Amino acid sequence: MGEGVLKRYADFLDINSSTPVITMGEGGTPLVRPRSLEKKIGCGELYFKLEGCNPTGSFKDRGMVLAVAKALEMGSTAIMCASTGNTSASAAAYGAYCGLTTVVLIPKGEVAKGKMAQAMSYSPKIMAIEGNFDDALKMARLLAGKHSVTLVNSVNPYRLEGQKTAAFEIVDELGDAPDYLFIPVGNAGNISAYWKGFSEYHSLTLTSGTPKMMGFQAEGAAPIVTGIPVDNPSTVASAIRIGNPASWEKALIARDQSGGIIGMVSDEEILSSYKLLSQEEGIFGEPASAASVAGLVRMAHNGMVFADKRVVCIITGSGLKDPDLAVDQSTQDIYHMPLDASAIEKTLNDILKSSDKVSRWI
Repeated sequence: MGEGVLKRYADFLDINSSTPVITMGEGGTPLVRPRSLEKKIGCGELYFKLEGCNPTGSFKDRGMVLAVAKALEMGSTAIMCASTGNTSASAAAYGAYCGLTTVVLIPKGEVAKGKMAQAMSYSPKIMAIEGNFDDALKMARLLAGKHSVTLVNSVNPYRLEGQKTAAFEIVDELGDAPDYLFIPVGNAGNISAYWKGFSEYHSLTLTSGTPKMMGFQAEGAAPIVTGIPVDNPSTVASAIRIGNPASWEKALIARDQSGGIIGMVSDEEILSSYKLLSQEEGIFGEPASAASVAGLVRMAHNGMVFADKRVVCIITGSGLKDPDLAVDQSTQDIYHMPLDASAIEKTLNDILKSSDKVSRWI
């Protein structure tokens, strides 16, 4: 197990001798340089930060470990969150690990089955409410204020403090900040956390500059882009299906201070990049993760030049979070064969003859 973000970045986090330094091995996720898409998109250097390699399969674990550690420090025996899936899984896992009662509010029928199954396996108390994520978060905030339970959504400041460690890792591995950071935007906490991390490192002269923060929402759930909350957000990317982000203002600060943008991409662009990642690079991210790559592809197609730039895209969660969508989107042929060696061999020969794959290592 890795040392975890609380130990590795203790000097940059609000922890003290009373804070339990817990870990489930979060952080230390791979920064992968693609073999194909870097050239196709036209980047000088392109990297994918694979946050799906965290313990519960998403970036949420970085912030959750600190939020739960501070809850324990304060004597809390219960934690609570509203979630579209990833936060509930992370909260429930760390709650189980630390022996805490975990209460989860989810929008009924709006959570991907993979995420739901994962959360349920940790045995939290789940309430499926009528309404969307924004409604669930309002209820969670209201109830946490009335009862002895710690709210661990990203409105909890320790969540963003923990999530900023991903920016530290990128700099530590690359030796400096990238020129651009492309990231999906849902509740807008993550783009805010990354900007905080890059800004803190830069203030300590640990980087020569800071990246332009390039956030992307889904077209059907793009309140920051339009400037108007969306009552009924709609997108195939359930993790960013949020109509009134809790960290809206923080995201605008990250955008403006970095000289970046917050744009939007269609579901078609998200699914195209979702397939591109897996089929070209062997990276299986959840649909929301692909919004970062879709944003980069859109900007490149619109004439933005990245030829001499270092670009990082955040792949926020594992594709295993939404297996049903993966099956629905696949055009993969399945050959149904008899238990007959000659028939199987003939099909194998046909596959090998028709293959257009060329090794990138030759």
